[in-house]
Parts: sequence; C-alpha cells; structure tokens
Amino acid sequence: MKHEDENEFFNRLEADMSADFGGDVVDLDKARSARDASADTDPTAPDSKSAELSDPTPDSSADRSAHSRPDSVPDASGDPSAKVMVDGPAVAGPGYLGRLMGAKRRDTLPVWLRSAAEFRTAVRWAAGHYAHLAAFHGIRCPYYAARLTVQAPYGAAKFTGATLRWVADREGEPVRLAAVRREDAGEYLKLSRQRDGRVRLRTLVAALGTFIGLGSALAMYVLAPDWLLAVSTGAVVLALGALGTPADAPVVSRAVDLPKTTKLTSDIVLRALGALGIPSINQAQGKGRDGFTFTAPITRDGPGWRAEGDLPFGVTVTDVIERRDRLASGLRRPLGCVWPEAVPDEHTGRLVMWVGDQDMSTARKPVWPLLKGGSVDLFKPVAFGTDQRGRWVEITLMYIAAVIGAIPRMGKTFLLRLLLLIAALDVRAELHTYDLKGTGDLDPVGERVSHRHRAGDDDEDIEYALADLREVRAELRRRAKMIRSLPRDICPESKVTSELANKPKLGLHPIVIGVDECQVWFEHPKHGAEFEEICTDLVKRGPATGIVLLLATQRPDAKALPTGISANASARFCLKVMGQLENDMVLGTSSYKRGIRATMFSWKDKGIHYFVGEGADARIVSSVYVDAPTADAIGLRARKLREVAKTLSGHALGEAFEPDDRAGYDLLRDILAVVPAEEPKVWSETVTARLADLRPDVYGGWDAEQLASALKPFGIATVQVWGKTEAGKGANRKGVERSRILTAIAERDGNRDAG
Repeated sequence: MKHEDENEFFNRLEADMSADFGGDVVDLDKARSARDASADTDPTAPDSKSAELSDPTPDSSADRSAHSRPDSVPDASGDPSAKVMVDGPAVAGPGYLGRLMGAKRRDTLPVWLRSAAEFRTAVRWAAGHYAHLAAFHGIRCPYYAARLTVQAPYGAAKFTGATLRWVADREGEPVRLAAVRREDAGEYLKLSRQRDGRVRLRTLVAALGTFIGLGSALAMYVLAPDWLLAVSTGAVVLALGALGTPADAPVVSRAVDLPKTTKLTSDIVLRALGALGIPSINQAQGKGRDGFTFTAPITRDGPGWRAEGDLPFGVTVTDVIERRDRLASGLRRPLGCVWPEAVPDEHTGRLVMWVGDQDMSTARKPVWPLLKGGSVDLFKPVAFGTDQRGRWVEITLMYIAAVIGAIPRMGKTFLLRLLLLIAALDVRAELHTYDLKGTGDLDPVGERVSHRHRAGDDDEDIEYALADLREVRAELRRRAKMIRSLPRDICPESKVTSELANKPKLGLHPIVIGVDECQVWFEHPKHGAEFEEICTDLVKRGPATGIVLLLATQRPDAKALPTGISANASARFCLKVMGQLENDMVLGTSSYKRGIRATMFSWKDKGIHYFVGEGADARIVSSVYVDAPTADAIGLRARKLREVAKTLSGHALGEAFEPDDRAGYDLLRDILAVVPAEEPKVWSETVTARLADLRPDVYGGWDAEQLASALKPFGIATVQVWGKTEAGKGANRKGVERSRILTAIAERDGNRDAG
C-alpha cells in the first residue's frame, strides 16, 4: 500500500471517529507539548506529572461538550477561538405539583352514564338484546328437549363406560405398561399395589353410590308427587342427553352472531404504519426502532380501539390520512373502520388512530330521539348524527349560517331535509324551503309547514324566490331596528334569544331558509348578482336577528358558492368531494393541508361528512338517516304541533304569495334614476341621500360603505371622485361612475336575453 493511501485511510478513520463520538481526534504529542509549554511559562501551574493526573487528556467531559458545539461562538472573554457551552446546564422541569396541575383527568363515569339519551339507548339495547335471546331460545325449547331425549341413551352409555374406567383405574394403565416395557419389576409391583388399592376403594364407592341412587329413585317413584317425578326424570334425561352431545354438533344454536374482530395491539399498529411507505417511519423501523411512540395505552373506546402516539420528527398526521387506504390494508380492516385523526391543541405529529369493530357506514346506529315524538327549541342543541364511536353529535341551529357541499348521490339533500325537519319541530320557526332540483325531496317539510315553498328552477320559481328574499332582507332590517330599540335588561346581548322569540308582538321568531342546489340562484344570468348580494347580507347579519340560511350544493366552487358566503358560514357540512378546491370551499381555507379531507370518504359512505361548527374542531359525523316515508310522518307531526300552537302560515295554509312592492327594487336602475347623464361621477354619500328620497323604506339609513357592498356582487367598485363640498371646498371622496352602472345593466340584460 502506498504512503498516500495510508494517509487517506487514516484521515477517513479520523473523520469517522469524530462523527461517531461527537468530538475531535487529538494529537497527544502536541497536547503534551502545549501543556508543558504552559507549565514552563506559568510559575503557579502544577508540575507536568500532577497536570497529567488532574487532566490526563484534552478529551475530558467538559472539553467534549465544548468540542461538540460551534467554534465560532465566543465566550465571555471575547476570544472567538474559545469554545463555549451553547445548551447550558440542564433545566429542571416542573415539579410533581406542577405536573399534577397540568394532568388530564379521566372521566369518573363513562359517557353513556353521563348522558341521559345515551343511557336510555344503552338500556333499550340491552333489553332488546336479552328479549331476543329469550324469544329465540324459547321457541326452540321443544326441539332442544327432543334432541336431548334422543341422545340420552348414548349419554347413559357414555356415563357408564366412564364410571367403569374410573373404577378400573384405567388412567394409570399407560404408566404401568411403561414400567413393563422397561422391565422395571420394582416399579411395576409398586404401581400394581397402588392400583389394587384404588380399585377396591372405587368399587366400594361405586357400589355405595349405586345402592343409594337406586334406593332414592325407588323412594321417589313411590312417595314423590307426579310433578316432582316428572321434573326429576326430565332433568336426568336432559343431563344424559347433554352428556351424549357430540362436541361438533351442539344442541343449542347461536341466537346472535358476534362480529369477529382482532384486538388492536402495538405490533399491529407498528406493522400498519410501516406499510404506509413513509420514509421516516421505514428508516426508523429498519434500524430496529418502532417509528411511532405510544403516548397512552391502547384502550377500548366505544365500539372500537383507540391508539395514540407521536409520529417521527417531520411526519404529520396529514401524511397518514393521505394513506388511509394503505393503513386499513396494514390493519387488515375495512376502510370504513379506520379513522386516523389529529389531536386538537397538540403538535401536528400527534396521531390518534381509531379502529372500529364495524364499518361506520353499516354499523347499527342508536334510535334518533326525535324519530317518534318530541319537539325542539332551536336555541338549544339537538342531536342530528353520531360520530365514529356511536356517540351523539349535536347542533344548535340558531346563530348560524350553514353550507352543505358534496358530489351527487352522497346524501346532501337528505342532510338538508334532516336539518329542516329539526327546525320544523320548533313551532315558532318560520320556514322558507326551496328545492331547486325540482324532485320534491323537501316536500315533507315544504308542503306541511313551510311559510314559503317552491320546487323547480323555472322563471316563475326564480321570481318567487327573489321576491321572498327581498322581503326577508327587509325583515332583517326591521329586526335590527327592533333589537336596537329594546331595553338592555330585555335584550342584553343585542341578539334574538329564546325569550324574545316567545313574544309574538315583537316578531322575532326564528326564520330558517333552506335551499337545495343553491348554485342555480347564484349562476342565474339575470338575478344571480342580487341573489348573491342578499344571501351574503343574510349570512353576515342574519344569525344575530334570528335568521338562519342553509345552503346545499353539489358544485362547491367559487361561482356556485360565492366567497362572501362560504367565508362567513359558521357551520359547514362536507360529504364526499373530489378535490382540494371543493374541500376548502366548504370546510374553509387550508383545511385540506391540515388533514381535514372529505376526499377520503368512499362511495358507500353516504351521509358521512366532516362537520365544522359548535365551536369545536372538525368532526366526522354520520347523519341520521330519515327516508321519505319517515320524513312525511315527522312533517305531519310538526304540522299538528303548529296547528295546536296556531303558528301555521303562508304556503302551509294554502295562502297565495303576494310580494311586497317595496322590496321589488332594482338597485342599478334606481341609481340611474337619481344620477342624471350630465353627472358622470357622483359621491357615494350623494347617491345614498338621493336613493333615500326615492325609496325611503328601502334605502333609508344607507351609507357609502353599504352602497359599496351592495354594488360589489355586480362587479362594480367605487372610485375616487373629485368634487366640492357645500362650503365650496374641493375634496376627493369615494363615488360611483355612471358609465359602470350602464355597462353592468347592459351585460346583465344581455346575458338574460342570451339565456
């Protein structure tokens, strides 16, 4: 080997040792020379021998800590070549009391004992289960008795043979034969004497038992009443029949088929995570580590198992959710049983894996409390679905605006109808229902209790809906003034409450508007901008005034669901969608990146959706399934409640809708009416003042900002306009260009004509 090769070999060895031990390789000769030189120049230094004892090498523990830190960080002396401790001494964590104060307390009672509804559901399930067992086996009792009677002779022979083998000590025969084969005479004689003693004792016991048994049977036959004799004989026959039952042909059949599920263990979890193809997990497991740190024991959580832990550094829960199908394959469970989730208020690498016993889409759900009876207070939470664990999920319909998005045939309309049925069971609520698909899915609510109802998207249907929304917006303004005028002790929070809704004279009852296929409104060539403007106003200001807007669409994009509406909706329901854009339009910006992905639902997950609302993080919910006949029954029940309360009105009573002329205005043409051609640009405040003179009931109280918001859906923005004040001074303020109004009207009418 050449000298240069040897140098290269040792250089690599030195580098490897430095990387392995986190320090530098020190030349001992140079270190000793430097130490000797410092000892010669420093008269106070100890001799070299004592120095070697006190500090044998520069590779001491303190020096190793210094070598493991950057050399460019100067110490307090200002010497840039000096090495310092970057991390510093270890800081002690919180004491026992501090950890105790931050500990999470486990529930004293399980959830089903703390919830009256879940307790009733559990009791009903237990009663039904054991009633089924009793009925199932009760019907089959004659068959069971006949089979046992037929098998009784075989059982008697089996019992007799077993008794004779016991008396003859047949269980010791293999040991005695083994002694014979070994020709061990001493052991055989010992075993034979033991066997003779056992046989004599057991023969005596058998004879005594036979004598007592026959005597007892004879006495019972002579002295006992017939019923006791029959019961005793039957018991003996059944016992002998049970003894004669073959092991592979039991008499009693199974009344309930229990689902066969495998217990979730740490090995199964690690195997499944290793099958995801995530490099960090695979690298860790390839080096003998787990690749997943469990932070809590694997426990039963409802009808399934719950595992929680930390993923490797740099791996997020989103990475696992993206591979949910692979995770289900690794767990050997159906896709609908596997639900990986992030932990709220924790880092993005904290994973909770819930593995159910049954597919969520096919698992049996508890009975909906409102299915057969009951009423609703919209100001209080109401159950509308269950989570993966079968626990009820509640929603408060008041003070919200909701958006429901999904691809076709995933249960979007059923979910909207369910929410409207809940609203219908509050006799104070005034419902406005619009089935723009035109199939009659909302008729169980609309034809029974709705104040306004329409099915279809013809021109007259659109005109009907627009006139209704105009009146609702006028009602919103009236309510705002009413709330502002009420004393603070009656309306302390400046919003409609259940107590205020109970006072008919105030007219602050809940108004719930449900629209299926709302994209038909917003994409209408003539009235789409006005629909958008009114609905945006209702979404923003309606909840505080007791007006709830529920919009459902199968095309959740920017045109079908305007940004001003989707961004301000406080409740969101997203069933299966196909892409990230649709997902974020319904659930909110960046939901897809945070792992809230409705794209992971399968085609059979009908009614299963992500629910964002009620002040909680996104939850997976399976809504209550209410078919058309059941919806009709609930609608009729809601109508009867309203008939008793005398709150039926409008369409439900067969009254014709006569739109209020004051609400049927055209903002763009009204602006043209108050801005003549000789004024190409006018201040917004001037326009609102003139509009208020034109239609006081409509534009009274408008300001420049409200005018700008009303023009925005038409694509018209206010501009800077130079003008003069009443004092004659020049000023630059926001205003309107008349030419833009003319252009917007021309485009709108042109689109309508083209359509």
